[in-house]
Amino acid sequence: MTKKSKKHNTLPSFKTVSLFLLIAALLLFYPGDNPYFQIVAFNRETFSKDLSIPRHETNDVPYTQGYAPFVTADGVYVVELSTFTPVLAKNEHKKLFPASTNKIITALVTLDLYKPIDIVKVKRTIQEGQLMDLVIGERITVENLLYGMLVHSGNDAAYAIAYDYGYDAFIDAMNKKAWELGMKDSQFRNPAGLDEANQLTTPFDLAVAARALLQNDYLRKIVGTKEIVISDVDYTRFHTLKNVNQLLGEIQGLGGLKTGYTELAGENLVSYFRYNNKEYIIVVMKSEDRFEDTRVILDWIKSNVKYISVQ
Repeated sequence: MTKKSKKHNTLPSFKTVSLFLLIAALLLFYPGDNPYFQIVAFNRETFSKDLSIPRHETNDVPYTQGYAPFVTADGVYVVELSTFTPVLAKNEHKKLFPASTNKIITALVTLDLYKPIDIVKVKRTIQEGQLMDLVIGERITVENLLYGMLVHSGNDAAYAIAYDYGYDAFIDAMNKKAWELGMKDSQFRNPAGLDEANQLTTPFDLAVAARALLQNDYLRKIVGTKEIVISDVDYTRFHTLKNVNQLLGEIQGLGGLKTGYTELAGENLVSYFRYNNKEYIIVVMKSEDRFEDTRVILDWIKSNVKYISVQ
């Protein structure tokens, strides 16, 4: 007698359906084979790794979905500020010319060495690049030089401070500061960011420097200033300072930070961005259009960066 064959259950099991849905989700959010751009997913080992950068305690960490945006910048690094968790990276450790973004370090060192109310007498001037038009003999506070340096990107403001302190000693202090912050791939040769052999940094290192600046409420206020008029201590010379960052005041949530441009560096921009109660640092280097690249990244953050609670 032939045995009656058992009727097969054609419905998949719960485990099979769950596994299928998980694989489908991974494939849906996978950014694709892009040899240049990396969407950085959350990884507990990376998250907890000591980068010599303090983090805030939080259970919310970012993760990304969708495809990486197209930008012209050769180097990009985007991090969520409170945890310093990266969400987007492109050549983040490639050494590039900093241009005026190195004034972030110049400003940090200035506050290590001076008080804002200290007065500097301008000993020498420089006529190269962006200037706030200081003159020899002008007496001006360190605070107003910081505004000239960070808002107007005045090269003469950066040099005035370096020459007042002692040029070589100031440059040494810049490199020491960078090393202490964990900027292992950076080297500085002048205080303004003018092109010079071996004066190099990386998108990652600039994000580290930007975080250090944003931890200082005083400097955070300065880099978010759109326009200001300052004077020397005798009120005989006045300087109108306008922020070089075209996005400041135009994009809600963007709090400025630092621009940079030279022929060798191309267009650089380090930005601070606040969205949905989350804060980000965006670094673009050697861009063909730093403002448009940053706009694209800001839109990408709004659409593609989500948060998960990790216990």
